[in-house]
Amino acid sequence: MQKEAQPLINRLRLVEEVNTPFPKEVTWVLFKGMYKDLSINIVCPGKDSTLGVESVGTVPASLVTYASILAIQPDLIINAGTAGGFRVHILQAKGACISDVYVVSTVAFHDRRIPVPVLDLYGVGMRKAFPTPNLIKELNLKVGRLSTGDSMDMSPHDEESITANDATVKDMEGAAVAYVADIFKVPTILIKGVTDIVDGNRPTSEEFLENLAAVTAKLDESLTKVIDFISGKCLSDL
Repeated sequence: MQKEAQPLINRLRLVEEVNTPFPKEVTWVLFKGMYKDLSINIVCPGKDSTLGVESVGTVPASLVTYASILAIQPDLIINAGTAGGFRVHILQAKGACISDVYVVSTVAFHDRRIPVPVLDLYGVGMRKAFPTPNLIKELNLKVGRLSTGDSMDMSPHDEESITANDATVKDMEGAAVAYVADIFKVPTILIKGVTDIVDGNRPTSEEFLENLAAVTAKLDESLTKVIDFISGKCLSDL
């Protein structure tokens, strides 16, 4: 969401592009500029043209990723945003807390259930993120698996799949971005800030809205450090 991106846009002094390379019918918003030696483009799905709410979920994420790769031809994609975290899962302490920022190691879907041999694996769509061992060590970031679905809540079926995915964090875009990026073989890093504890005692939507501003600020700080670390390096140095 643009709300999640705005602090970083402001910090990097990126400027909104009026004449974007995207179709005129879409509501996507592009911010771009130079930061140190990096050409940075932040693309947000914008608001739904009918309801005026943020275009969240896997479909807008897939479309934006596809169009951005074709138009911008990035060397690296960073999918950054908020996520739910798991305090305890599979009887194992995951340690997710509000405002924790995670670098994702592996991402998969949890709501594409296709009980047919091989198609079941396609539905899960598990993929590894681009490895960044030096970045993780230098910035002392947490590492965890991400599970993606199109609902904010968690049904019993979703919970079963998330458990099978061994996820520490849960979002609504990451696996879709990774799927499209993998088609074009564009290295992709996923960074998620925890706004709510999925296996906690409070309603997810309530906790998300309450913590969104603070977690977005924390995510902005972490992303700035990530970008500073990337500056001047080759992908193999990450």
